[in-house]
Amino acid sequence: MMEAEDKQADAQTAPWRATVLTLFPEMFPGPLGISLAGQALERGVWALETVDIRDFARDKHRTVDDAPFGGGAGMVMRPDVVDDAIAATLRGEGGDGAGGGPARPLIFASPRGRPLGQQRVRELAAGPGVILLCGRYEGIDERVLEARAVEEVSLGDYVLSGGEPAALVLIDACARLLPGVMGSAQSQDEESFERGLLEYPHYTRPQEWQGRAVPEVLLSGHHEKIRAWRRAQAEQVTRARRPDLWARYRGAAQE
Repeated sequence: MMEAEDKQADAQTAPWRATVLTLFPEMFPGPLGISLAGQALERGVWALETVDIRDFARDKHRTVDDAPFGGGAGMVMRPDVVDDAIAATLRGEGGDGAGGGPARPLIFASPRGRPLGQQRVRELAAGPGVILLCGRYEGIDERVLEARAVEEVSLGDYVLSGGEPAALVLIDACARLLPGVMGSAQSQDEESFERGLLEYPHYTRPQEWQGRAVPEVLLSGHHEKIRAWRRAQAEQVTRARRPDLWARYRGAAQE
């Protein structure tokens, strides 16, 4: 009983941790090392580590890829090399996850994955962290993705040169939700997607710029009217720019 309580206490005090399996560890922390996320990283609010997949190559040339079976352009990352990198990472996880798996989810950014939304980001930020597998070339051998039950996510309907930029985006989206990273919880509550809507427009000084004035309601000091205006603006911009979000929002409201 005491051992279980100790593990729970450790999980509550340990920083949120991101581990990136990549062929280019020098790309990290990159932009994650500056601004609020970077300051929080220095303070130990969250942690970042990289694993160089080339360290697990089987030959002196550190080969990590090979030609695809069936022919076609490009190269494919080898399952044996990638799996050894994953195994080395998971050995430190202790098998504490559901079904004896890792405590942190193993995620692979791919155009064929499920779209990454704010709800999933919140779930990941609330957990112990993430393990991110970065693909290169034409991708990773399907067998290792199946064997390791890798979660595939997509950042959008486009193709990147590799998984590293996607990993940076996902980590940033999670890190900014961690306690002690951003200054204002209210900022997060009013951001796009948090309430099913895109965010309302913002204005600051000067009050008039190039013949364009700040909406009068924002100068009124009437907080209730300002809230109503912002809500209406959020609904308007969502309806005009993201009909898919608007339909989902309206459906949730009706339920």
